[in-house]
Amino acid sequence: MNDPSSTSSGVGASEVKSGGVGFKKIIPLIVLVAIIAAFFGLELNQYLSFEALRDNREELIQWSQANQMMAVGGFIFIYAVVVALSLPGATWMTLAGGFVFGTIQGTLLVVSAATLGAVLIFIVARYCLADFFKSKAGKAADKMEQGFKSNALSYLLFLRLVPLFPFWLVNLVPAFLGVPLRTFAIGTFFGIIPGTAVFCSVGNGLGAVFDAGGVPDLKIIFQPEILGPILGLAILSLIPIVYKRVKGNAKTS
Repeated sequence: MNDPSSTSSGVGASEVKSGGVGFKKIIPLIVLVAIIAAFFGLELNQYLSFEALRDNREELIQWSQANQMMAVGGFIFIYAVVVALSLPGATWMTLAGGFVFGTIQGTLLVVSAATLGAVLIFIVARYCLADFFKSKAGKAADKMEQGFKSNALSYLLFLRLVPLFPFWLVNLVPAFLGVPLRTFAIGTFFGIIPGTAVFCSVGNGLGAVFDAGGVPDLKIIFQPEILGPILGLAILSLIPIVYKRVKGNAKTS
């Protein structure tokens, strides 16, 4: 990275020769904005809803069964894009994953797609638009900084298990704090499995909900028998951080 204090004519000449470093860095931002604008401009958000899933369930099941490989590939691609761009509809896509592919396969596909989308925006945030996204993160980044410095994997697992901050924000902040890509991917993949499995299970039972003319109970994840084990896993994920602090305090005392 060039030293900001270097303002000699040599630096300016190199920037001109490279075609303008600043413009190259904002190209990903232009692409992201264009995709988001197209998403809402074409009203594609209406297809990522409970109503769309309910009204097209038979066609969706029939097409997916007749085109299994295309259905799996298309689902992963669309879900990854939704996550990478923080578009609305991820919850309903998770339910659709459980509805179309079943609880186990749906969970695997959703977790893989969500991790892929998170990794994509992580890479963009780190290497292309760090300053832009850091300004958007605001004070939340400062609140997370100490946790990631203590033990990045443990803290990331905790934040994925217990969403104290929005999913999109946890995709961005580790990129600014130097969290290794491998650590980010592993923490995201395993951290979102429990919650994803719950919603895919709900999605797997949507047929009965549709037949009854009702709506799925998304608050099921807050039931003690479900929330309790997830919170238990979250507490376990913090043990390395607590141990490190206790050990550090013991050395200083």
